[in-house]
Amino acid sequence: MTERTGTVEAAEIARFGALADRWWDPNGPMRPLHRMNPLRTAWVKARAGELGIAWEGARVLDVGCGAGLAAEAFARAGAGVTAIDAAAEAVDAARAHTAAGGLAIDYRVAAPEELAAEGAAFDVVTALEVIEHVADTGAFLAALAAVTRPGGLVVLSTLNRTLASLAVAKIGAEYVARLLPRGTHDWRRFITPAELGRELRAAGLRPVATAGMRMNLVTGAWTESSDLSINYIAAATRL
Repeated sequence: MTERTGTVEAAEIARFGALADRWWDPNGPMRPLHRMNPLRTAWVKARAGELGIAWEGARVLDVGCGAGLAAEAFARAGAGVTAIDAAAEAVDAARAHTAAGGLAIDYRVAAPEELAAEGAAFDVVTALEVIEHVADTGAFLAALAAVTRPGGLVVLSTLNRTLASLAVAKIGAEYVARLLPRGTHDWRRFITPAELGRELRAAGLRPVATAGMRMNLVTGAWTESSDLSINYIAAATRL
């Protein structure tokens, strides 16, 4: 039986914690995230601007931060960043890398519901490639909403549950091209944009933008796309 505590699923945390010492290797098991990161972080900042959130000095929470790829990009752009992950090994790697780079990021081993219980509130909350790994998506989105100030921004990136994502993101990425370690994803836990939209609304969040993310098979670079069939990113604001 899989152990679950709140929104955290122990088996998923153990899997990613075991990769902590290789997280910052651009050619290692997190290579797809390294290549995807510029698109994801730029998209988040653009959506914040559309809501009138000034990035310089914004309070940003990165949920499921891993070893800090997105958190460091957000901090370099001028935000005040808190970053949390349930895998202590990943947070240790994040702290070490950030300290070496001279950045100031508040890293914590925590789940979002713990910060919600503290009454924390942020201008921008991100959960990038996280929701497909949590124990309860509804509870997870409710926790994200709880730590977002009214009018604040929530952004999630994830994978659509389609035959295309099964072929490309699961079988292709893990077993054929070996871009990801085998077992990284369970296709049955991918979430469609329609399902995500319903759950965002149920959590008190209003969807405001969605875009596909497409990888160039030759260069490995990621660009925004209208195709939501595999990877996509979605923004919502707290009501």
